[in-house]
Amino acid sequence: MKREEIWEVLSTVTDPEIPVATIVGMGIVRDVEVSSEKVTVTITPTYSGCPAMEVMEQDIRTALSDAGVSPVEVKLVHAPAWTTDWMTEETKQKLKEYGIAPPRKVSEVEQLVSIGKPEPVPCPFCDSVNTELKSQFGSTACKAMHYCNGCHQPFEEFKAF
Repeated sequence: MKREEIWEVLSTVTDPEIPVATIVGMGIVRDVEVSSEKVTVTITPTYSGCPAMEVMEQDIRTALSDAGVSPVEVKLVHAPAWTTDWMTEETKQKLKEYGIAPPRKVSEVEQLVSIGKPEPVPCPFCDSVNTELKSQFGSTACKAMHYCNGCHQPFEEFKAF
């Protein structure tokens, strides 16, 4: 199987914690190497100690095995560190449609913090910016909990990092 075909198969593997996002769209898959001996898929965790990495590795192996690819090596690398800037715009839109506020670019967040004016996070349901941070931590360490004063919905934000 060609490298491009491997990428196509991997683009069907979803993030176990966010079923509307794929591991390719999240930027978790960093590289694919095809040799005569094996296929090597290089992945980077969204954060150190991410509990979903074992599931992702198994899902990668299963998807490629189902496509007739073997043997498969899944290589986990921590450098460079994953950043939300690796997410595709399509993935960010899917997060919003799913009810999770997508991350801004890291440089934008850093600039806002440096001038002491973090902007409110727009509500993914009604786009209101009349929102408030309720907790720095949501259902996972990479999300924060917010509340929208416009539509009165709680929502999570995928934090930029």
